[in-house]
Amino acid sequence: MRHKRIAKKFGRSTSHRKALMSSLVTNLIINSSIKTTLPKAKQARRDAEKMVTLARKGTLAARRLAASRLQSPAAVRILFDSVVPAMEGRPGGYTRIYKLGHRTGDGAEMCLLQWVVTPKKPEASAEKAAPEAESEKKA
Repeated sequence: MRHKRIAKKFGRSTSHRKALMSSLVTNLIINSSIKTTLPKAKQARRDAEKMVTLARKGTLAARRLAASRLQSPAAVRILFDSVVPAMEGRPGGYTRIYKLGHRTGDGAEMCLLQWVVTPKKPEASAEKAAPEAESEKKA
């Protein structure tokens, strides 16, 4: 029986399921929205909101925990530098789910999972362009 079992298994092993959720949350942080099936989005939303709550602490321990759960150092950097400041003052409810209808191949219900407040992208291109401009000036 499934009494008080919140998480779905998705027909996968434990390690596969953890990797799937980690990948969905990482891609949500990097891309600000992902298109997936409704049950996966509902589970990924739980994990993403827990990551934002963890990142709001802003401590080194929180950053290391986030790094252990996410698959990319860039995702950790974006989470702490742009997602958390955008969610300032919100007690929760950081994500939303838009239902998109059914997938034509198998009829699975598709949806769009995205942040409620769109975080501003860190300007990595400006930081990378600055050292190149300095090297050109020297030459």
